[in-house]
Amino acid sequence: TFSKLLARGKAINEVQFHNVKPESISDYHKLVEEYYPKISSHFEADGLKLRGSWLSEVGELDKAVHIWEYEGYSSYDTIMFKRRTDKFWQEFESKLRPLLIKRENQICLEFAFWATSKPKFDGGVYELRTYLLKPGRMLEWEQNWKLGLECRRQFCEPVGAWFSQLGDLNYVHHMWHYPDLNDRKITRESAWQVDGWAQTVYNTVRLVENMNATILTPLTFSP
Repeated sequence: TFSKLLARGKAINEVQFHNVKPESISDYHKLVEEYYPKISSHFEADGLKLRGSWLSEVGELDKAVHIWEYEGYSSYDTIMFKRRTDKFWQEFESKLRPLLIKRENQICLEFAFWATSKPKFDGGVYELRTYLLKPGRMLEWEQNWKLGLECRRQFCEPVGAWFSQLGDLNYVHHMWHYPDLNDRKITRESAWQVDGWAQTVYNTVRLVENMNATILTPLTFSP
């Protein structure tokens, strides 16, 4: 399958999207701040690790994004089974549900050419770009994008990139970190001056059905 050609290692990532009731943002933040680090430790022996947690600042507001890493599908299976009867998890779920409008998740794999970077502790903003690709175009997109990535690396180090395997399919997510939005503007403008970037954009935009750019800030407990 194409996932064997594109993916890095056996680890899988669960990308969670929580649409929070506007009046419940403060309660939501307090809840996940209390429980998510504990959940990460609670299931650590089963291969679970919290990679990051963010809240939207530009784009769809009152939306939280969390990325969890599992050692593999067997790790996910084990934890999913345990959650059904785990009292600590059920306690968290009972407090979480009333605060949400809706939620969804995707099981994603990390692109082989783009290793997830270590967490940053210097503030700034994150940009999560999400592309819905035309069915059957993932390999073509990957081939073009990994060439263009070298143009962007000269100005900004990417955080990570993933493609969906379960949940909504044909999605690509990639994340960038900037000191601020003005630095983002300068970085993106600089990339256009590098040979190859314009061609990458031309080659990849034709493969995309829809795209979205969300500006995020990390929650206080985020790794």
